[in-house]
This record gives sequence, structure tokens and C-alpha cells, in this order.
Amino acid sequence: MGTTFNRLDFVRLVLASFVFLYHTVALSAGSEGGAFERELSILAELSIQSFFIVSGLLVYGSLERSSSIADYAGKRIRRLYPAYAVVILVPALFSLLVSFGSEGAVSGIFRYLAANLVFLNFLEPNLPGLFEQQRFSEVNGALWTLKIEVMFYLALPVLAWILSRLKSAWWMGLAALTVGALVWVRLIPVLDLPFSQQLARQLPGQMMFFAAGMALWRLRHHILPRARLCLFLGTAALYVSLLIPELYSLRVLGLTGLLVGVAFTPGPNLNAARWGDVSYGVYIVHFPIVQALIALGVFETLGLIGGIGASALLVFAASYGLWWWVEKPSLRRDSHYRRASEERAYDERVRNDHAGRDTGWDRDPDTEPT
Repeated sequence: MGTTFNRLDFVRLVLASFVFLYHTVALSAGSEGGAFERELSILAELSIQSFFIVSGLLVYGSLERSSSIADYAGKRIRRLYPAYAVVILVPALFSLLVSFGSEGAVSGIFRYLAANLVFLNFLEPNLPGLFEQQRFSEVNGALWTLKIEVMFYLALPVLAWILSRLKSAWWMGLAALTVGALVWVRLIPVLDLPFSQQLARQLPGQMMFFAAGMALWRLRHHILPRARLCLFLGTAALYVSLLIPELYSLRVLGLTGLLVGVAFTPGPNLNAARWGDVSYGVYIVHFPIVQALIALGVFETLGLIGGIGASALLVFAASYGLWWWVEKPSLRRDSHYRRASEERAYDERVRNDHAGRDTGWDRDPDTEPT
């Protein structure tokens, strides 16, 4: 994408906020089983699938720009793991403090760490002494998507190599991935296997969204100038897919068109990463913070709206701190995410230079986003 104007950072922040809103309502039982919760659950599902499309776009582009597999892997680890590890370790520390001396507490914490530090959250989602009496006892129920992300990261170099060997049939290979994903989503629930609903939403089923992002990367020079048209067609396709469940296959086209339209249609910049790229932080920290506030009785005291407000303040504050103290220091200096938040300082340097005052600011090279 290079220097192409886009609002992808803004889009990612909005998507993370939608997931946060749904989980806040669901965890607090603010609309338990009601229409509002069901509608928010659909919005959260669409947001997660949109995340996968954006990941397919950015991560495939990152792979193509990487000098080696090691270079690609290093960028992915730096971006994902440091903040993720913090979000796993902090609740474990709280669990140790509140359950110290209880029978089985140490072994429970160890099982939690062993599973979650390698992205297997489903094996041990709970911690001793935390949230055991609440509607949902999971410490961080949002982390199931991180396993899917990591599996895509691992599979992508192999998929990219296979697709490259197809040469002019590259698109046929990508279409096969998409059709296979659709078959998985439709077939697995019908087989009535144990955990069939959970299996249906794992990576084979989600690959259609990653594949859409990969296709978008390949077609970017043709699609992005037509962002307004994509916005119109995508909105229509998404509406039809929601109205007629049998046309679920249109959802991936609808979400892709909608994302292109919102991110690339000319207009206000909306640089959401200018003060720090907090979207990843919002996604991975909101669940345990909301759970903690529920346990402390904040929602009972303030009500749903007050609880959402208190949660939002803490979630964005924690995400901001996570970005500046953990995420940003872990990234390479040429990372897009670092440069986006450093544009403030660069703009200030330009203004000072015009006034004859040199701040000594040394801006990073204008490299591609990673």
C-alpha cells in the first residue's frame, strides 16, 4: 500500500470497540438473552470477521515485503506477543494473590499459563479465585481469535508458496481456499460432532475472510481507486447476506467492499494511531477489565450505561499504557505502527524548523507498513 491514503488504523479501533461493547453487555447481563444483546453479538461477529480480512490484507503484504521468513516471523512476533504475554501474566498474578494457600490454586494457575501462553485459551480459560460466580467465568473470552490469527500467520508462507507455483492460476487457488472454507462452515454443524459449532468457526471456516484480504492486496491498485463503488456494493451485499442466511457466502464480499469503502474513500484522515495504536490493546484487555468491574459491583452501582463508561475509561487507559510501555518498544523502528504515532512529533519538528528552531528530531525512514 505504501503511501496510499487509508484509515485502516481507525477501522481497526472501531472494530475492537464494537467487540468491547458486546462483551460488556453480555458479561454484565445488561440485556441477558434480549434482542439488544443478540444484535450486538452479530455486530461483534462481523467485526471479528472484518479483522480477519484486514489481517489477510496487511499480513500478506508484510510477507511479500519481507526479506526472509525469519524477517516475516520477527515482525509478527514483535507485533503480537509482548502485549499478549502481559495480558496473560497480569490476571495470573492477581489470581495468585487472591487464591494463595487455596487447594489446587498453584496447579490451576500453572495450567492457565501453560495453555494461554501458547494461544490455547480453550484448554484452560479460568483462573482460581477470579470471576467464578459471574455469568461467564472466563478470564479473557476474547482471546480465541488470537489462536486463529497465529495459525494463519504460520500457514501463510506455505499458502503463499503454493499459490505462487500456480502462476496464472493463482486466483483459482485462492477461490479453492474460499470454497473450502464455506464448505467447512456449512458441513461441520450438520455432522453433529462434539463441539461442532466451535469447530465450524475455527481457521478452515475463517479462511475465506483471510483469503479476501489476500485478494485485496493483489488487486489493490485496481480496487482502491473505486472505493466509493466498493462501499455501495459491499453495503448491499452485506445487507442481503444478513437478510437471507442462505446467502452467507455474500458476507465476505460485503464486508470486504465495506472495509474498502470506509478505509480508502477520500475524506477526513481520521488517523486513529496518531496518539498511539491502541486498537490491539482494546481488543485484548477489555474482557478481564469488564469482568473485574462486575466482580467489584461497579455495574450494580452505576447501572449498565455507567458501567460501560467506567469500563471504557479503564480499557482505553490500559490500552494506551500497553502501547507506550510494551507494544511500541517491542516494534522495529521502521514499523508503520511506530511511525503513525510519531507523526505528531514530526509535525512539531516541521513547525519548529519553520520558526528557526531545530528540535533534533530524526524521523524514521518512509518504509512500508508492517
